[in-house]
Amino acid sequence: MRYHNITKDDMLNGDGLRVVLWVSGCSHCCRDCQNPQTWDPNGGIPFDESAKQELFLQLEKPYVSGITFSGGDPLHVNNITEVTELAKEIRSKFPDKTIWLYTGGLWEFVKLEEIVNYLDVLVDGEFESDRKDTSLKWKGSANQRVIDVKKSLDAGKIVLHTAD
Repeated sequence: MRYHNITKDDMLNGDGLRVVLWVSGCSHCCRDCQNPQTWDPNGGIPFDESAKQELFLQLEKPYVSGITFSGGDPLHVNNITEVTELAKEIRSKFPDKTIWLYTGGLWEFVKLEEIVNYLDVLVDGEFESDRKDTSLKWKGSANQRVIDVKKSLDAGKIVLHTAD
């Protein structure tokens, strides 16, 4: 897996103060994407032990609410295995931190992947520039859904996440 950036003290990509891992690789290539530089799966830099420790150092801070995986697409074929393992490790080491993930994929498919066992919130759906709405919280276009993963799995249907 490769990544472009680790953002610290982020308040835009999920509830609370977060650390964000911006991975490389996206096959959706949405028109007017805010991060087209992350599309190339060979772009950015290799995600190594040093980068993982940088994430963990941030997650150890009591005021950090959790981590958000974004990009690119964390569920891109080049990322899904490593992101799943990383989310699993974070869930184990930091059980009180929330894990958010942004993907252009849809819940109907993502819910079948192992990673849902470690996520709290999934923001799904491709960005659609003709449905762009800057007043929306945690998403860029009206078609995207901010899904409470645990409640959705329990209910067997999509339950949207609301601010606590």
